This record gives sequence, C-alpha cells and structure tokens, in this order.
Amino acid sequence: MATTADEVWKLLGELIESQKETDRKFQETDRRMKETDRRMKETDRRMKETDRQMKETDRQMKETDRQMKETDKKIKELGKQIGGLAGKFGSFTEGLALPSMEKILREKFAMEVISPSVRVTKQGEHIEIDVLAYANDAVNAVYVVEVKSHAREDSIDQLKTILQRFRHFFPEHQNKQVYGILAAVDLSAYVRQKILQEGLYVARINDDVFNLDIPEDFQPKVW
Repeated sequence: MATTADEVWKLLGELIESQKETDRKFQETDRRMKETDRRMKETDRRMKETDRQMKETDRQMKETDRQMKETDKKIKELGKQIGGLAGKFGSFTEGLALPSMEKILREKFAMEVISPSVRVTKQGEHIEIDVLAYANDAVNAVYVVEVKSHAREDSIDQLKTILQRFRHFFPEHQNKQVYGILAAVDLSAYVRQKILQEGLYVARINDDVFNLDIPEDFQPKVW
C-alpha cells in the first residue's frame, strides 16, 4: 500500500516533535546534572569549611590548654612567693618579738633561760617553739611563747597542742608549772577573749614593742 504525501508529512512532524522532546529531556538531564554537580561542590565546600572550623577549634583548645597551664604555673609560682613572703614576715615578727618578750619574761616572770626558735625531735615526732623560757629553784616554771603576725582561733589550738605535748618532749621540766603566751601583731577582740578564756596570756605589739594585754584579775592556766 503506497504512502501518501500527507502521511509522510505527518510522520515527519511526529519525528520532529519526538526529537524536540528528546532534546528537552537531554537539556533537563544536563540541568539536573549541573545542579547535582553544584550541590556536590557546595557540600564539598561546606565539608572543607567544617574541617577548617574543626582545626581552628582544635587550635583554640590547644591554645586555651597552653594558657591554662601557663596560668597554673604562675599561680603555683605566686603561691611559692606568697609562702616565702609569709615565712619572711613570720621570721620578722618573731625577731621583733624576742627583745620585748625577753624583757617581759625576765622582769615579769623571773625567767632565767630564754631560748628562741626551739626545735625538738623525739621518737619520730617533732615540736617547734617560737620562744621557750624557764627558771628553776623557787620559781620552777616554764613559759611557752607562740608568736603570730595575725592570731586566729586556730592559733589558740596550735599553742594548746604544744602545751599538751610539752612534757613528752621536755621530761627534764616534768615538775615545773607550764604556762602559755600568745603574742600577736594583730588580733581581734573576739580572739583575745578566747585566748584569755583558755587561760593563756595575751601579748600585743605597741610601738614595735610587745606588752602583756591581760585583765588585772586574770588567772593563767597551768598545763
């Protein structure tokens, strides 16, 4: 059966339309591929940015760690300096206290022997006394002086502990009456009252000289 001219033109038209549709699909596929490529590049860019941020965060953390270590080092160094300063100030206070305390111990309490910074070790135990004074014969007494730049409640406990252990370290003074004196550059009225309540003498500094600061009716405790 022969094909007419109209049928040929119809087939050509359909072929052209089919070609256009194919071309449109190719263009759409190409567009999608380009969009996919763009998204992949954007994802890659974001991953690189994330990686950069993570590296930056890691760098900052390392820097923070370094600064913290440096700060810790400075704090420890400052602590050593403060400790050294406290030790020097304590030594200065004890040195300041000795002449005036020696006068008090000799004139007020008739002490014969006065020794600063007494350290004793016995059976692995240690005791340290800032000023130790004693007298024999008729007086037959011992005075233990604890010197503080700033007296607090724990200073009282420290002196009491020394007094309670005294005869263990000094058996040669076993039969003597033992008294305690807390000498301080600075202390509150509350702490002063607590010291007196414990039967301990209070000595305070005035014009670079230590003087006893006790009421007239004060009764010291014998340890």
